[in-house]
Amino acid sequence: MVRAALYLQTKFTPIAGQDPRRIPYDPNAPLPRQIEQSCELSLEHLRTEYLDGLLLHSPLSSHHETLQAWRTFESLVEHGSVQRIGISNCYRLEVLQQLWQAARIKPAVLQNRFYRDSGYDLELRAFCRAHAISYQSFWTLTANAHLLEHPDLMAAARAHGRSAQQILFRYLTQREVVPLTGTRSEQHMREDLAILEFELTPAELLAIDRLLR
Repeated sequence: MVRAALYLQTKFTPIAGQDPRRIPYDPNAPLPRQIEQSCELSLEHLRTEYLDGLLLHSPLSSHHETLQAWRTFESLVEHGSVQRIGISNCYRLEVLQQLWQAARIKPAVLQNRFYRDSGYDLELRAFCRAHAISYQSFWTLTANAHLLEHPDLMAAARAHGRSAQQILFRYLTQREVVPLTGTRSEQHMREDLAILEFELTPAELLAIDRLLR
């Protein structure tokens, strides 16, 4: 397979979020070196010369520390080790705005849990659209069983001859969200890719919009 056909993305997770038995960097090193070591190990394990995406697992304890990490991310882009950088688990609009304003290389990705408790990140997603940031959703299916069972979504599934899961994924792609999913099932992979074979109507999109408000 041609390398350009793959999109390889990983994260830098600070010590507090690591399994203490498997920290992929020297925990006693300064933060910039921890990030560099983590990236080097990812390149080695993935057997690639560059990462398409590298995300900061979450904002750090202060804006200063987050920006320190971001400067190292920027240096990895300038070095050619990484092509796009972003942040995950960032649920406060002002935090993303601060990062955007301070960054020399702007965030290209925001990856968040997509669920009702965060209000489905309506303001954050609007900011992403306005600033060409790709919004990636995780927990897209597991956190939204109530959506998958809703009559409006079920009606769209019947109309298109698709599953409720496919309808939700297709809705998100039409609303400029990249839904993340993982499976070892070839059938499920085919079903996930098949969402690009149809489009929801404007009325169907608006009906699902209302469910997220």
